[in-house]
Amino acid sequence: MTTATATATQTVRGESLIRDAMRRLVRNRATMVSLILLALIVLASFLGPVLLGTEIDDVYWDYMGGPPTWDGQHWFGTDSNGRDLLIRTLYGGQISLTVALVATFVSLIIGVTYGAISGYVGGRTDNLMMRFVDILYSLPFMFLVILMMVVFGRSILLIYIAIGAVEWLDMARIVRGQTLALKRREFVAAAHALGVSDTGILLRHIVPNAVGPVIVYVTLTVPKVILLESFLSFLGLGVQEPMTSWGVLISEGTASMESAPWMLFFPALFLAVTLFCLNFIGDGLRDALDPKTR
Repeated sequence: MTTATATATQTVRGESLIRDAMRRLVRNRATMVSLILLALIVLASFLGPVLLGTEIDDVYWDYMGGPPTWDGQHWFGTDSNGRDLLIRTLYGGQISLTVALVATFVSLIIGVTYGAISGYVGGRTDNLMMRFVDILYSLPFMFLVILMMVVFGRSILLIYIAIGAVEWLDMARIVRGQTLALKRREFVAAAHALGVSDTGILLRHIVPNAVGPVIVYVTLTVPKVILLESFLSFLGLGVQEPMTSWGVLISEGTASMESAPWMLFFPALFLAVTLFCLNFIGDGLRDALDPKTR
């Protein structure tokens, strides 16, 4: 009787959303394996050239289009210019991952903020904000990039700005639609009745309940940004020699895939594994952070 009474009178501790999300995320094996693989790819891309002591301008110049060797010199072979493909792939990962993550982060911050405010305020403000989005949609992406190159000069920073300035539009529309559906829910009305400010409602109630579709779209934005960067580099508007990216290496490998298939295989393998990992991580984060799945 005494033990039962003591157990019943014990204080029940609540669990925060973040702690619950982390607990469920750790239980997802596919997500954890993907996190480990993605971390290894990131570490290899950024620390590999440092550990090997090789700069992008000092890649090994050897026989042109040579196959992979297992003597420790050219693990991935050489490209059509005789440059070591392993070093080129690692440096390409730096550019592709940086562009993808920075541009996606910019689109996430701007799109979520813009879409949540537009949908929550509603009325004429929402109409004006969405018409501004429509105007930006009507501007050709390539025209915007070429105009920025002419005005500001060719720079890798402009790729971040140009891609981030376009990709947030879809995010804003997705968050606006979720906000319009959520702001009429009972928990938002209860928060209003308790005197919670509009900022508090957006940060504590609207955005957390819209995080599921946002996470899914983020996982789609990262590979889309990588492909956009590859397209710009292929046209000569992106990464310039001696720098490279996975998209550039894949484009070069496609032209020589019959005579030198390793030039296509290794950069494509890194890109494919990265995209798979991002998709699994996105699914795991969606299930862990979405309050509806608790």
